[in-house]
Amino acid sequence: MDRSTPPHRDGKPLDSRPLAVAILDISFEVRRKTHEGTGVFPLSSGVLDVIRVIERHPGITVAEVAARLGRQLSNVSSQLRELVALGLVTRERDASDKRYVALHPTSESVRIKTLLEEAWAAALATAGDRLEEGDRDRLAAALPALERLAAVLAEPGRD
Repeated sequence: MDRSTPPHRDGKPLDSRPLAVAILDISFEVRRKTHEGTGVFPLSSGVLDVIRVIERHPGITVAEVAARLGRQLSNVSSQLRELVALGLVTRERDASDKRYVALHPTSESVRIKTLLEEAWAAALATAGDRLEEGDRDRLAAALPALERLAAVLAEPGRD
């Protein structure tokens, strides 16, 4: 069976391939166009993904970050060393189990994330201004479904 259009419980298949491509294209273009002008030093998409996971799950471990991102532990560890050196993430060892290290975002990380999210929103607003009103309305109406889709995709063990 074609994995891009699996059957749905209500009988209506989701044409997921064009949706996936559109979401990835939008994400790429928004990220590409928004680092400039923020005053934020360039961060790779991979590093930004690590920060976003830690900010959504303060106290998460390195292994949990790697699992959520589907990455090798060694690669995430390397990115975390960079983030700690930049003052964007802190590592806290558990007092009772020194092997357990909890990761937390710093106030600088939250500030940068806020700046970038504002720049992303501005890029989308500028592009949205060039769309027809009906398209803007349909995008606004689709937002709750897209947020639910993102939440389902983020559920552990749902790959």
